[in-house]
Amino acid sequence: MYAYIKGRLMETDEDNVVVETGGIGYNIKMAAEDISSLPSIGNEVKLYTYTSVREDAIWLYGFPTREELTMFKLLITVSGIGPKGAQAVLSAIRVEDLRYAIYTGDVKKIAKAPGIGAKTAQRMVLDLKDKISFDDVLGTESKKLPEEADAYGENRKEAIEALTALGYAPSDAAKVIHAVPDADKLDVEQLLKAALKQLAFL
Repeated sequence: MYAYIKGRLMETDEDNVVVETGGIGYNIKMAAEDISSLPSIGNEVKLYTYTSVREDAIWLYGFPTREELTMFKLLITVSGIGPKGAQAVLSAIRVEDLRYAIYTGDVKKIAKAPGIGAKTAQRMVLDLKDKISFDDVLGTESKKLPEEADAYGENRKEAIEALTALGYAPSDAAKVIHAVPDADKLDVEQLLKAALKQLAFL
């Protein structure tokens, strides 16, 4: 119904805010962590929203970024995860970390979110893995020229697999490989050496 709402922040509590625009105050459900990052009362905010329609209620769920909204919409397609559950997951796990976990099948990391058990986490990975690309996991830096893209992606994939074989969590392996400077200029062996150096300091 609403793509986003932009207006003055009038009220906040632990899981809800009121944003006034055009003389109307909108109740918007938000994660506590996101609410704490908002400006103080009276300042202007822009929240991306999802409208949840049920037989007994209509709720707006708000997010500070379009990225969070997009992930929220993916999460609620998973059987057993409703809007409240999806928002709880995003409150516990950052979007980029959740992408890593889903793409690499890190069920343990996902299951740490409140209300998400191992079975639901496994279902999330099965349902969403194909909807998250390697480019999504690595970020916009991976979108190189077409002739460079395959080698760039393959090198990183192999490096992530190698780290996983060494016992590192798949999501941690993907994250540290992503953080290697000038990764597009390195082969698999060089990527691994750089990644292991970073992991040694964690």
